[in-house]
Amino acid sequence: FNLGRLQVSRELVSDVILPRWAKSAEDFIYKHRKALESEYVSAHLHEWIDLIFGYKQRGPAAVEALNVFYYCSYEGAVDLDALTDEKERKALEGMINNFGQTPCQLLKEPHPSRLSAEEAVQKQTKTDTSPFNLFQHLPELKSFFIEGISDGIPLLKAIVPKNQSRSFISQGSPELLITVSMNYVIGTHGWLPYDRNISNYFTFIRDQTVTNPKTQRSMNGPFAPGLEITSKLFIVSHDAKLLFSAGHWDNSIQVMSLTKGKIVSHNIRHMDIVTCLATDYCGIHLISGSRDTTCMVWQITQQGGVPVGLASKPFQILYGHTDEVLSVGISTELDMAVSGSRDGTVIIHTIQKGQYMRTLRPPCESSLLLTIPNLAISWEGHIVIYSSIEESTTLKDKNALHLFSVNGKYLRSQVLKEQVSDICVIGEHIVTGSLQGFLSIRDLHSLNLSINPLAMRSPIHCVYVTKEYSHILVGLEDGKLIVVGVGKPAEMRSGQLSRKLWGSSKRLSQISAGETEYNPQDSK
Repeated sequence: FNLGRLQVSRELVSDVILPRWAKSAEDFIYKHRKALESEYVSAHLHEWIDLIFGYKQRGPAAVEALNVFYYCSYEGAVDLDALTDEKERKALEGMINNFGQTPCQLLKEPHPSRLSAEEAVQKQTKTDTSPFNLFQHLPELKSFFIEGISDGIPLLKAIVPKNQSRSFISQGSPELLITVSMNYVIGTHGWLPYDRNISNYFTFIRDQTVTNPKTQRSMNGPFAPGLEITSKLFIVSHDAKLLFSAGHWDNSIQVMSLTKGKIVSHNIRHMDIVTCLATDYCGIHLISGSRDTTCMVWQITQQGGVPVGLASKPFQILYGHTDEVLSVGISTELDMAVSGSRDGTVIIHTIQKGQYMRTLRPPCESSLLLTIPNLAISWEGHIVIYSSIEESTTLKDKNALHLFSVNGKYLRSQVLKEQVSDICVIGEHIVTGSLQGFLSIRDLHSLNLSINPLAMRSPIHCVYVTKEYSHILVGLEDGKLIVVGVGKPAEMRSGQLSRKLWGSSKRLSQISAGETEYNPQDSK
């Protein structure tokens, strides 16, 4: 844009000059966002509302607050349609265009102030109706283990889908927690994220069918020979009704009804094995990546607002990679489809038009081939990429995390000591699980560890943060499900360990195997 020149120096007005406290444009925006969400702004927000929309907009209170504007800018001050003099009308329109318009006055009484963060926590503790956000209590995290889901068989997926319908009649009725094991057995367990009487703040009700060969539900095989079976091959619909699976020998994406335990559709559009799946935050689109080097964006079909399967044809087919696609991510809100490949590149397309946007190349000092086994997109569009050098076992920088902005600008990297098996981004945190058995939580913007990694006894196959951000579900190679949450304060640990579920009281010893704290240091 031609923004002219400065009046005195005649210097050309161009890019914004950042203040000294901002390292970059991204840092400037990040710090402004932090400031707008700060305690100071929260404490004074009502004063701004009073000035713009409230009682200080007009009258004596406005005069006292030095908040008076040209009379034409106020709502209802001038009826332009009633003016017959064309010159007067144009003059007033010009004034309004120049001065702007004052918003409608919505309130005539002072607006109450917000609760401070401390007051909000105190109120929440008193009502005792919701769990702690674990990201606000990272030093207090504890791990609890649940056995008997797939003992000795790796747990590939553990997820509590986010939009499950809850009955208002039976309050406290559990949601479904879905698990998928390496032997393709599916479990639908009961999950309650909070109980004031339980020290670990959750109730788990095991699906008894998973251990009985006669009643257990399993996916149709076989899967493609030689394909590594990982959590990226399985997606559960937000209402916990459907399981989408990839990696099948016939290049299909299969859709299974979790309630009926039957395959409801086969979608064969890829020319080679489908290697990874991902769904968006709102459950509108699903993206698949394949060995055929393409990605496909699918619409999740619905009836009456309920997901029932995939559209028969892909919504978009995305090209650009020269080797198989290993990882995908999608954000309908930001119109972004992101794919990572064995060719070492990450490509961004738009969803609506399927338009190629840019190629990202994570930095690597080695000349060996870089691959992109995992990636994730934050709500604000930051792209977190995990890269690995496949051929080498000795390089110090074999594994690394990379951060790119929503506009594809490289921001920073962090060398890792372990091999990441699963990754998710929640708010301003990155949660990763590794094959070396470490659960790590990092700051999104710096990539630094927020706390020391939590050690598990076994390689991690999947990580998932529950929708309340109260627990992290971790699936291990030995078949255990680890539930990481905030330990209850000591003064609240007493109480009866029983609870009404579905109108009947059951002993927690019968329904919760998660009462035992998981201490991997016990057996090394």
